[in-house]
Amino acid sequence: MKKLMIMGAGIYQVPLIKRAKEMGIYTIVVSIPGNYPGFALADQICYENTVDYERILEVAKREQIDGIVTAGTDVAVITIGKVCDELGLPGLSFAAAKVSSNKILMKEKYEQYGVRTARFRRLRFDDDMYAIAAELQLPLMFKAVDSSGSRGIIRVDSTEDFEEARRIVRETSRTDEYIIEEFVEGEEFGAQAFVLNGEVKFILPHGDYVFHGDTGVPVGHFAPYLLSDEIIADAREQLALAVKAMGLNNCAINADFILKDGKTYVLELGGRSGATCLAELVSIYYGYDYYEKLILAALGEPVDFPKEHAVPNASMLLRSETDGVITAIENQNAPDPDIYEIQFDYQVGDRVKKFHVGPHRIGHVITKGETLDVAVKKLHEALDKIHITVEEIK
Repeated sequence: MKKLMIMGAGIYQVPLIKRAKEMGIYTIVVSIPGNYPGFALADQICYENTVDYERILEVAKREQIDGIVTAGTDVAVITIGKVCDELGLPGLSFAAAKVSSNKILMKEKYEQYGVRTARFRRLRFDDDMYAIAAELQLPLMFKAVDSSGSRGIIRVDSTEDFEEARRIVRETSRTDEYIIEEFVEGEEFGAQAFVLNGEVKFILPHGDYVFHGDTGVPVGHFAPYLLSDEIIADAREQLALAVKAMGLNNCAINADFILKDGKTYVLELGGRSGATCLAELVSIYYGYDYYEKLILAALGEPVDFPKEHAVPNASMLLRSETDGVITAIENQNAPDPDIYEIQFDYQVGDRVKKFHVGPHRIGHVITKGETLDVAVKKLHEALDKIHITVEEIK
């Protein structure tokens, strides 16, 4: 029986664990202790911090694993790269993983290889940010170099907000550096992709539904994202160049782009599949189980990515507007072939947080349809029939 080490036991790794077990694979799930749903599904649990790559390498050697993988999180990517290098396993390299997990290294690689991206500067927290920022044009984005998702990323429209932005970034970061970059005014979109043996096997652009707090946080997605053939070709070219710059190979890609004046600007790439129902988006659109593809690639098994199907779909996270306790969950949706999945992450009596970032989600809804309009309409109809009552904690 093959042994697969899965990094993380959270809600975004649960489908990965489930599919591996359905495939007859022995699962070793790695996570710090906590109330994580993946623990109940694992064949074996390893209570370790997923960023402690030396310790996890020891466990991987002892258990003689055949592959290592994650989904929906950047945190464990460096560890995956280290283990793959040391044990000769399929997957991204340690060097590529470090670039993927550090926005400064990533932006410097983009600059070196001519990837179209926003102008930027790197700073230490004790540098004169006013003098350095004067070399760029407002508005600016202040970014922690090692954050994942939308944490530690703040848009700043005035120099009066610099101090607060730096404070927020500093609280999020584990390093003594951060990055500021020009905000590219344009149309933001994402893409899922996979690079195998040096070749980008597919790129699937998707639209994002965004929650606007301190910065935009994706709370849902839809595909297809309607772009001209020329723009899709440009996005593919910029993605391939960014992949080459970062040295990414044999891994999933989660990409963020900005479309400005008909040209695609690369915001950043992650060497893993996207969160917020993005693996499901790929699965529905292309008609295969994307989690299975991730697993096969991690084990070095033959894997293909057929593109014969194109099923429009849309998704949205369920969220709470307050910190509190769930007192009621009501779902009035009848069975419907166009409702792909309605999932509740919590039960009545559970405590939940006011939504700020992706991990604060309390569930999701995914729909599909013959056209994107049908899928989106079904999504909103399904959401209207779900009522979650949260009693505020005072």
